[in-house]
Amino acid sequence: MIKRPTAAPPGDRRAMVAAALERLAPRMPDFEAEAVLDRAMRSPGLRLALPENAAWLALTAFARHAFTDYDDLLAEGYDRDSARHFVLDQMNATLTEWGSRRLVSEEDEAEDGVAES
Repeated sequence: MIKRPTAAPPGDRRAMVAAALERLAPRMPDFEAEAVLDRAMRSPGLRLALPENAAWLALTAFARHAFTDYDDLLAEGYDRDSARHFVLDQMNATLTEWGSRRLVSEEDEAEDGVAES
């Protein structure tokens, strides 16, 4: 019988996701990191994700919505995949500015969706 891990208490989980976020984007300003953490903690799809995955998905969703033209493109009638294609360079520039060594690819964008709001 395989024993499934139990969820950590909310305070511990937030600390684990915060540590993962610090590793992923070490130069991200504190106030933006808090917004990413809030997104990761309130997203039903990220509650059971590994802290590193929750941090990454929340980070990329935040970058997409807050630092690109993604929402404007959707409002103009672009479908989700097309809008994501057009903002990919903006997202990666933001991630690079925050010190991330990991960037988003077209394949990542096609698979993502858990953290999307």
